[in-house]
Amino acid sequence: VQLQASGGGLVQAGGSLRLSCAASGGTFSNYAMGWFRQAPGKEREFVAAISWSGGGSTYYTDSVKGRFTIARDNAKNTVYLQMNSLKPEDAAVYYCAAVQFKGLHSAQYEYDYWGQGTQVTVSS
Repeated sequence: VQLQASGGGLVQAGGSLRLSCAASGGTFSNYAMGWFRQAPGKEREFVAAISWSGGGSTYYTDSVKGRFTIARDNAKNTVYLQMNSLKPEDAAVYYCAAVQFKGLHSAQYEYDYWGQGTQVTVSS
């Protein structure tokens, strides 16, 4: 499956952005999806995950709970990351990832497919 992330940009602290990740080349509903991010000089870290099929289960890293929401639209082969109340520390390149397996996945090694990343910049 191929993944194409989009929706990044420059936003002021406290603002919102919605990232999208469009999938092609596979049966999207068969893939659990995740979002990761990498800030300059830091390792890539887990942000959020959603289970396959109907996406009934989600999981977030503590720092984004209550501010970010992951969702999927299987009809559009797309997973979203709605980011509200953005903080300067949320600035990073955001990557989407996919794995053809049930459950929720927060470790990078669990994912088989990665998008190219989209830059999020948050001004203070």
